[in-house]
Amino acid sequence: MSTRKMATTSWTFLTNHAHVLLCLAQNPSERIRDIAAEVGITERAVQRIIVELEADRYLEHIRDGRRNVYKVLSRKPLRHSVEKHRQVHDLIKLIKK
Repeated sequence: MSTRKMATTSWTFLTNHAHVLLCLAQNPSERIRDIAAEVGITERAVQRIIVELEADRYLEHIRDGRRNVYKVLSRKPLRHSVEKHRQVHDLIKLIKK
């Protein structure tokens, strides 16, 4: 693999937490398996991220039969000091497909 190709695939601007949150904002009932495939991480990593997002009140879920339906709490501020003046809905609006 060339150095140039490695440099373009080794990192992204957003974290896996942001990727999972954006997936759930777009499709609140998306299965963990599908999120994992889209983000490029394991199902276990997605589960851990969802637990962390719920613990910090960025995400809630309700049961709908055998599935979870997630609600992104979009008025919460972003966490890093560089972006804390923005809210989750600003990120969603920026990235929305």
